Amino acid sequence: MALLKLTPLSTLLFPSSPSLNSASIESHLADLGVVAPQWRYTMYSQSHFHSTTHELLVISSGRARLLFGGDGNPEGVQLEVQKGDAMLLPAGVAHRLLQDLSGPGGAFEMVGSYPAGAEQWDMCYGDGRADEDHAAIERRIKSLNWFTRDPLYGETGPALQI
Repeated sequence: MALLKLTPLSTLLFPSSPSLNSASIESHLADLGVVAPQWRYTMYSQSHFHSTTHELLVISSGRARLLFGGDGNPEGVQLEVQKGDAMLLPAGVAHRLLQDLSGPGGAFEMVGSYPAGAEQWDMCYGDGRADEDHAAIERRIKSLNWFTRDPLYGETGPALQI
């Protein structure tokens, strides 16, 4: 497990369990009940973040180079991830796909999950667009509670230690 300190809460990277597929990931997460799997897709190539919820991403196929912390951020972090890796992103952490490294015939795909019962996730870009109220975004992020159970491990786990 690695910690990336990009916000007051750390982004967690859980290294590979490559035997997992989308269905087994979704089943495991649903059984724990901490987060609810909502989609299977790649990561957007435009930096974005969420202000209404934290996010768990589990790589279900392929490999990719991702950016956390936003374009032009000197504290941003590039990581190569692969099938089985999981990332727990606190609200407000910008992220994007830099490069799909899956190779011919492969495709980078993730299972995206959000805290059970949480408000619907939003899309924020932090790029100066007129429809983003930065004060409201900051208030929403600061109002969110962190997990009381670990999204991958249940009653105990690294998410509860940050």
